Amino acid sequence: MYDKVKRIDNDLAVREAAELLANGEVIAIPTDTVYGLACRADNAEAINRLYQIKGRHESKPIAICVANFTSLRTWGQADHLSDALLHKLLPGAVTIVVKKSSKFKNSKLNPASANIGIRIPKYKFIQDVCSILQLPIALTSANVSADKSTLNIHEFQALWCKLGAVFDGGQLGLSENQRAASTVIDLTEKDRYSIIREGVAVERTIKIVEKYYFSSKEK
Repeated sequence: MYDKVKRIDNDLAVREAAELLANGEVIAIPTDTVYGLACRADNAEAINRLYQIKGRHESKPIAICVANFTSLRTWGQADHLSDALLHKLLPGAVTIVVKKSSKFKNSKLNPASANIGIRIPKYKFIQDVCSILQLPIALTSANVSADKSTLNIHEFQALWCKLGAVFDGGQLGLSENQRAASTVIDLTEKDRYSIIREGVAVERTIKIVEKYYFSSKEK
């Protein structure tokens, strides 16, 4: 199984990851928080396999990862979010939940919801992969559903045999707090927000959105 493990310290790894995703594979990749399982967000078969590998019920949402703000606005309805606000929040450990755009056609991804969580991780490898692929990547933590998130590839070694490749970025931090993964914030409504998952950046995220005159739905 170790032949599936690839180091990410070269351009070849970026191209290989993009090619595997383009061909419908599910792979493991490092992010700015935890390791993730990734596949093409527009590939229904790959999405089904991602849910199966994770052991996650298809009714539970999975976020997507994009390379830049143009892609974020392409796949999500974000006209009510200013460029200034987005640049304060992203790239980083934040998942923004907005309405799916009309260009989002894959009914297998979050079929029970009109919303989609979108990430731009502050991690060069995954940004480069997204840029080459030029498609959104479905992204969820690399662990069996309900297990703890993973900070190194050996913590999810039992899943390697089910993956097209495992891209090793080393240990992603030493703090157990990092396993909380990204902060997930609902920004579907103009000037209103709610925290879906606190994650690692909740205080900073709330401070930013409230500076831009968003108020909590809970207040």
